[in-house]
Amino acid sequence: MSEPAPLARSATWVGWLMLAVGASVFAIRLQHAGPYQMPEQGNLRAGVLALVIGGLLLAPWLRTRLTRGVLLAAAPVVLFFALYATLAELEEVVVLRATDSSGAASKLRLWIVDYDGVAWVSMPRSKAEEHALDGARVELLRGGETTCVTPVLSKDPAENERTFQLRDEKYSIQRLGRTIGLFGDGPSAETVTLRLDPCP
Repeated sequence: MSEPAPLARSATWVGWLMLAVGASVFAIRLQHAGPYQMPEQGNLRAGVLALVIGGLLLAPWLRTRLTRGVLLAAAPVVLFFALYATLAELEEVVVLRATDSSGAASKLRLWIVDYDGVAWVSMPRSKAEEHALDGARVELLRGGETTCVTPVLSKDPAENERTFQLRDEKYSIQRLGRTIGLFGDGPSAETVTLRLDPCP
């Protein structure tokens, strides 16, 4: 059974939107200095799924109402994660090259702020512990330049709060996320802050 014209038009419009957003997940990273960093994990899945859904919605042989209905139903969820993966890269993002508990190399992409001449990053405590960051020697890729740093886990709640507020001032996507309820008005109970000291 062929689908009605309004559904076909909606599928076409959404298809092009999904292709554009899916491509942006990969393209947005070209603006960062240094070697290109391929999306990983959830960001990669969101970008690929957006491209797949967009391509299928535009496929001329895909004409059944059920198939396109399923794809249109899935599109908003995938679109949300693909948009977040894109918007999170609009402003400065750095990479910490660390090692996880299995010994595998990891590239942690993080927002970063500066205070009193020192760089600070925040992340879930589980991520910091999984990569044994506290006191480790790791590489920091920032602005296309790689330096050696030693992350030091802060035990001062005031520093955790200050880093959150500095991120709120610097990153528009955090402010948007806070407005729509994606972020709270301060760091969560699981968030930790690390000071990135230059390696001795």
